[in-house]
Amino acid sequence: MIRYLKILFAILVGLQGLFYFISNVVNFANAKGAVGYVLSQADAVAYSNLVVPPITSPILVTIALVIIMAGELSIGLLSFKGAFDMWGKRKADATEFNASKSWAILGAGMAIVVWFGGFIVFGAALLQMWQTSLGDGSFDGAFIYMATSALLMIFINQRDE
Repeated sequence: MIRYLKILFAILVGLQGLFYFISNVVNFANAKGAVGYVLSQADAVAYSNLVVPPITSPILVTIALVIIMAGELSIGLLSFKGAFDMWGKRKADATEFNASKSWAILGAGMAIVVWFGGFIVFGAALLQMWQTSLGDGSFDGAFIYMATSALLMIFINQRDE
């Protein structure tokens, strides 16, 4: 039963990354506007001495969005590969099943990199996105996605006997 939950959790982490990737694809202009707003540090008035200058270049904004989207897509692909591998070893002995978890763990780890590293470390801490309602919403969401992915990574990583 636990093995099936771990497989399901890997699929859910993958779906989360894939759904955000698809949402950004079908709303590319809006996503680019949101990323551009954060990078421009517009309306960041609480801390007026910025660590980095505002980034307003359309090319750099597009590159930042593409990096975010590549991260989200990789969350999906890595997690699905992990779920597939785990499914194939669900009836195997514990050693084989434990070895099959690597891609699922990497997928959840990539979710932490994207949502903690990208949104919390760079977006909130470096670019001060928490100072605006749009940025704060992204910061809050990123924390939820990162925390759930971290918890699921820990659960999936627990050894099966």
